[in-house]
Amino acid sequence: MEIYHVLNRGVDKRNVVNDDNDRFRFVHSLYIFNDSKPLDENHTRTDYFKAAIERVPLVDIHAWCLMDNHYHLLVSPIDDDLKNLATFMKKLNMGYARYFNERNHRSGYLWQGKYKKILIEQDSHFLHIPYYIHLNPLDRLSKDWRSGPVSDIQCSLEYLTKYRWSSHLDYIGERNFSSVINNELLTETLGSPEKYISAVNKYLSMDMRAEQQIRLE
Repeated sequence: MEIYHVLNRGVDKRNVVNDDNDRFRFVHSLYIFNDSKPLDENHTRTDYFKAAIERVPLVDIHAWCLMDNHYHLLVSPIDDDLKNLATFMKKLNMGYARYFNERNHRSGYLWQGKYKKILIEQDSHFLHIPYYIHLNPLDRLSKDWRSGPVSDIQCSLEYLTKYRWSSHLDYIGERNFSSVINNELLTETLGSPEKYISAVNKYLSMDMRAEQQIRLE
């Protein structure tokens, strides 16, 4: 199984979401565009979170995080076929950009490029990246978590539980957008919600300068 860290930013680092309606729409897009079947344009306005639909996924989304001007995904293309990843990313980026431009009466590019993908080749990278993705929202408090240790771990943990726009909540046992992810791989790797929370706590206590050789972005 090949695993990729995929990310993209708004052009000129501009925001790609302005409010919770945009955030819900992006999460909605992660779900509906992860399908090898063509999407009926008339269905893009349907709330698919209220009804199960039959899909043939293009990728397994293991983890994700949406920030104001960028996003992170941890994904595996189905059958290790990079065409599946490319198709999903094209549908996601173009579909969401079309929505955002229409809603904001704008035209032109939303994303700074196609997308960036990093193949996870080392175990140390794989064990590091889910936490890195899920802790990105802490940038809103302070970027000291990137070098560590964090000065107020409890405050950081509480903030993460209030931030809906990632898969972190699903891994601590609180249903959030569980239909978006396939949690089997990371649940097997990270363990129970209790073990995962303990690991996040430990991660925030670490001196992360020793991890700087790992290519994260």
